[in-house]
Amino acid sequence: MRVLVCESPGKFKYKQNVIPVPRKGEALLRVRRIGVCGTDLHAFEGTQPYFTYPRILGHELAGEIVEGSDAGSFHPGDRVTFLPYFSCGHCIACRKGRTNCCSTLKVCGVHVDGGMADYLVVPTSALIDGGGLSSDSLALVEPMAIGAHGVSRAAIEAGEFVLVVGAGPIGLCAMVFALMEGARVIALDINESRLTFCTSKLKVHHTIHALACDVSAVLKEITSGEMPTVVIDASGSSSAINRSFQYMAHGARYILIGLQKENIVVSHPEFHKREGTLMSSRNATRHDFEKVIQRMKDGSVDPTIFVTHRVAFSEAAEQFPYWLSPSSGVVKAMIELN
Repeated sequence: MRVLVCESPGKFKYKQNVIPVPRKGEALLRVRRIGVCGTDLHAFEGTQPYFTYPRILGHELAGEIVEGSDAGSFHPGDRVTFLPYFSCGHCIACRKGRTNCCSTLKVCGVHVDGGMADYLVVPTSALIDGGGLSSDSLALVEPMAIGAHGVSRAAIEAGEFVLVVGAGPIGLCAMVFALMEGARVIALDINESRLTFCTSKLKVHHTIHALACDVSAVLKEITSGEMPTVVIDASGSSSAINRSFQYMAHGARYILIGLQKENIVVSHPEFHKREGTLMSSRNATRHDFEKVIQRMKDGSVDPTIFVTHRVAFSEAAEQFPYWLSPSSGVVKAMIELN
């Protein structure tokens, strides 16, 4: 079978491996779609935390079950996705049902080899029923679940002003679910085409180009001087993360979905007087996956609007440098396998 290995930052290589044999409690999937996410792109450029090389990337997947033991209600030929966060099941986080932040978590495509391959073995316990959805939709469940999880952490109330910093795929997914909660969403980015996408496709209430104005002044105007009560970072930019503390209303919550390598720097007096709440949002839970799939099935969410670029697996390596450029116009690239 073919595998695509990221040998070092900026270097991909196709290799031929034997098809893996599933052990007890595992299933062999034939990979049908691979969504390219920010983690993959950052790993390719060498800016992704928690990362070592060489590594097979890819965790936004749609697959078809080939074989597996202890697969329960799943059968060969079933179309599935899976939870790509492999948890221990017994640490303090797992015991509380927070397997998404297990103390020894292994993320497929980050800590262990992922799905940029013709076949992949995964634990049967991680399988998610595809619910009759298309391969494209199933490959987009994971990023949408990350957005849904961040919004869940924010505990948004209807009518709140929610500022989402970063209009990449995860930020867009967070906007979708914030809108579902009745939020008045403000999108902040430096990419004009992404902001246009927010308005035309998602119908967000306000967009702000971060380099074209005094952001604080515009936010005050939008919120009648009060500032957003929820700020969600999906940029993964240290400067954007640090800057966004000043956009918080008094009593606001700040949720970090985005991840970067540097220290967070904040004025303690400014944060303290607001009695601000700062929290991270890591990965997603099975509940988030099931919620996203239900929203796709009932038509509340159309994930295919995010797919702007398609490429065959054999051509994916040469496209990665192009997707890193804002001029590519990529929102979500989808790698297709037969």
